[in-house]
This record gives sequence, C-alpha cells and structure tokens, in this order.
Amino acid sequence: MRLTHGADAAKYGENRKMSRLRELLKDKKRIVVKIGSSSLTHKETGDMDYIRMEKLVRELSDIRNQGKEVVLVSSGAIAAGKNAVNLKNVRADSAAETLAVKQACSAVGQARLMMTYQRLFAEYNQVAAQILMTKNTIVDDLNRYNAHNTFTELLKLGVIPIVNENDTVTTYEIEFGDNDTLSAIVAALVEADLLILLSDIDGLYTDDPRKNADARFIEEVEELTDELMEMGKATTGSNVGTGGMNTKLTAARIATKAGADMIIANSEDMGVLHRLLAGENQGTLFAAKKDENFDLPGFVSSLHR
Repeated sequence: MRLTHGADAAKYGENRKMSRLRELLKDKKRIVVKIGSSSLTHKETGDMDYIRMEKLVRELSDIRNQGKEVVLVSSGAIAAGKNAVNLKNVRADSAAETLAVKQACSAVGQARLMMTYQRLFAEYNQVAAQILMTKNTIVDDLNRYNAHNTFTELLKLGVIPIVNENDTVTTYEIEFGDNDTLSAIVAALVEADLLILLSDIDGLYTDDPRKNADARFIEEVEELTDELMEMGKATTGSNVGTGGMNTKLTAARIATKAGADMIIANSEDMGVLHRLLAGENQGTLFAAKKDENFDLPGFVSSLHR
C-alpha cells in the first residue's frame, strides 16, 4: 500500500475501528522499548524526571509480569551527566572539545542513570542489567554473536536488559540521534516481535504539525516507500534529544525488515505502553515486512563511514 501526500495520505488520519494489526499486538512476546532524553528530563531545568521514570519502570515491570520479555533502550546519560556536573550548556572552542565534554558527561551520567533504574526496578522485584553497545558490536561477527548470546541468556533469566550506546568510546549515538536507530538494531539482534519508540511526539504526520495546520496524522503504515522516507523531518521540537523523524523512519526500516512491528507513541503518559499492548489505536504503527535478505551488519556498517 503506497502512502502519498495530500488526499491519499488523509485516509490514514481518519478514525477507524481496531485493525487486525492492532489486535495482533496483544500476542507480542519479545518487546523492545526505547525512551528518549526529552521524555526523561524536565524541560525547564534539564534535570531527571523521576516520576516519569518510575512510571516507565512500573509499566515495563507489569509487562514482564505478564510473561513477556522486555528490553529497554534508554537515552539520558549525557543529560544526567550534564546535570551532575552543573553544566547547562556545552561551550567549547572546537568540535573535538565539544565531543570530549559530551563523552565525559556520558561517563558520569551513565552510572547515575543505571543506578536510578536499578533502584526503581528493584522496587517492583525486577532485575535489570546494563548493556553498552558500539557500532562494532554489530559489525564484528564475533562481537555480534556474543551480544546475541548475552541478550538471550538475560531474557531467559527474566532479566530486563537496559541498553545504551557506549558514548565514552564512540560518537555513533551522539552523531546519529537519540538511540532511535540503536533500538531498531537491538530489536533485529534479539529477534523482537515489537519495537516501541516513546518520544515527545504522537507519531507520524504528513507534515510537521507545529508548522502546518493541515498536517494529518498517520495511524498505520503497511509499506515504507521512498516517498514516505522523505517525509521525515530533522527536528523533534526539543533541545534535549537529538533524534528527529528521519531517525525514526530509519529505525522503522530496520525493524520491519527484521520482522518486527514498530510503533511511534507519545511518552507524555507512560500508560500508553499497556494500552498499545491491549491493541488500542494510539501512535503510528509500522507493519513488519520481513526481508530474508536484509543484512543487518552491512546496514550498520554503512552508517557514518
């Protein structure tokens, strides 16, 4: 099904009854959830929003208690680090120095972020594990094999892996954008059924709704066409996160080719997670279209050469 601008795209903004695709979400067993920096911090101060984090952890713990497997891909390390060292804005004389500051903030913030997650998950009798990945984790055959085995064993043990890019030794996440692509790579690596991107937007529109009042919401996408990919905008409306719609559509391409459905949903209310898994019509749903020839290591290798 092709998706175009104008009248054809408008059909996707109409209210409809629960589709078959939404019904099937109830049966998903292995779920990757990605949360962005802007969803974990207060806009006014940049400090961590612990109430929202607690609600996220509660939702994930309840999903785990249903017998489903959960992987969390979490941004927020750089933001947490900046707050810890009282650095509101990164000001440096060169790009290299700016990158070094961000990496230093990540080193501080990743420890704080994980400590917070560990404490919150423990409150709900869940065990969390930290996995830090780099581009080479996927590109290198042995590293990818070992990472896959680690995820597999953690999920067998009932542990909730918490994944982030290892920003202290790589620039991949800092350059590419807010872990959208990383979460899709993780979904492909662990052979997930569903990827949920929680962000500060409701989903995919035919245009930027902040700039175009005629932009229409797209409820479901059955095929990622080239025209649809061009609709991505390089902005989120937030100065905390770095990912835009372009990265989310790239994530959709990876996830759907790997055989996972993907949803973009607003994180304003973390209860959206259980509503999505109940089949409610929220967010934009991208239908899986498994490609047996999809080369994940080759795709990742082509990023930021």
